[in-house]
Amino acid sequence: MADDGEGYAAEEAKKRCRRVIDSIGRLPSSTPDSCKRTLLRLAQAELSFLSRRPSPSSSSSSTAPLSINIGHLEAILHILWQPFINGVSRVCKPITGSPATKGDRSSNSGSKTAYADIVCIVKGKPVWIIVSDRNPKYVSWDGCSRHKGLKSKIEQVLAAAQSSLTLRPSSVVLFFSKGVDGRILEEIEHQFGASKFEMGIPDFDFAEERDGEWINIVMRSFQESVALEIKVDEFEYAALASESGVRCSTLGSEATEVSEERSSSDAFAALISGLKPSVEMNEMEIALSDDLQGGGKLINFDTTALVALVSEISNDGAEKILSKSNDELRQRFKGNVDFVIEQAKSQLQNPIHVELGLAMSMKRGMICETVLSEFKELVSMCGGPREKLRADQLVKRLIVVPDHPSDRIANLPTTRKLDHKNKIVFGTGDYWHAPTLTANMAFVRAVSQTGMSLYTISHRPRALTGD
Repeated sequence: MADDGEGYAAEEAKKRCRRVIDSIGRLPSSTPDSCKRTLLRLAQAELSFLSRRPSPSSSSSSTAPLSINIGHLEAILHILWQPFINGVSRVCKPITGSPATKGDRSSNSGSKTAYADIVCIVKGKPVWIIVSDRNPKYVSWDGCSRHKGLKSKIEQVLAAAQSSLTLRPSSVVLFFSKGVDGRILEEIEHQFGASKFEMGIPDFDFAEERDGEWINIVMRSFQESVALEIKVDEFEYAALASESGVRCSTLGSEATEVSEERSSSDAFAALISGLKPSVEMNEMEIALSDDLQGGGKLINFDTTALVALVSEISNDGAEKILSKSNDELRQRFKGNVDFVIEQAKSQLQNPIHVELGLAMSMKRGMICETVLSEFKELVSMCGGPREKLRADQLVKRLIVVPDHPSDRIANLPTTRKLDHKNKIVFGTGDYWHAPTLTANMAFVRAVSQTGMSLYTISHRPRALTGD
């Protein structure tokens, strides 16, 4: 009877493996292919192990008790499907921190290594998520001579987090998919200052289409799950705001002869009115502190985003461009004519202000000094009267902060793809825990290849036309 039960459990585990393998291919498109390949390899290895296992009816007396790890992958997939997860860069990978210094008493070894199940962005902040799928009654705090206890594992993770330069998280989230014993919960809260992390995620049902209908496939319940957050760094909101000397700015463009009514399309006016207004200097510190603590209320613009918003192509000029002859366009745009035509066609199919409206709505926009300077120069050289006035209107709605890249971005090596200027722009957004709105996907890909999680929102590029 026991053999029959074990055989049934093995077959069920194989089904779960196949279901996980199928579900990996349906992960959100924002999940990097490298992460999907890692999960797929682990799931296929588990299925292969179960398939090689002798059947319970076999005469072999060495058949070990059934032990499966597929539940761990189910829990990881459950988290990856949640809408608050952004900027996933690594899954199920070891992370090695920088070598210990002489003054570092937390480790006797050179480098600190830990295993993180998910490296991502949560509410604009870099986070490591550690997943436990063990039965709570088998989780020990202090461990024994043969096995590390949970306390030791948490210390190892935090040591690696604190010593990591480019992958350093703001916090570490422990996700116990089957719950955690009350005594151990108290120990984590007491010794590591952990607090409950409200994921607000219901059980997620995977679905597949069969015969034209969507059928829900319930993988398992996570109603018993518990999530705890341990902050690696305490983010001092008020100190940040006061130290940064944030301010408002205008371009001071010479386009004052163009009336505001003629400079802005209805879509542009609606878009920038959706941004939270800039504030007076004496209110700036309070406003930014509230936005940061609220999470997700700041948005960082790079130069490509500002150009896209004010471009005549994005503001009712696309049809006018496409109505001109090729000779006229080549005389005006020279070697960039194909690029401009492609943007105009794209604008008519998918208006960019509609695309960006949801991303910007009720956010407080910010730019760093480098972006302001570069944007001013571009608009001055290439912008037309209407584009210049839109630029002035847009910048008036934004907060300008000093260049201040986060330590983890600043510590990335400076290369042709990871250039100094973009490290400042994206790093300043990262410092303020704000997603960067950008069309610069080359830099985003280069950062992703380092294994770093970075919160960005992509948009299609637009060029200034001189109108």
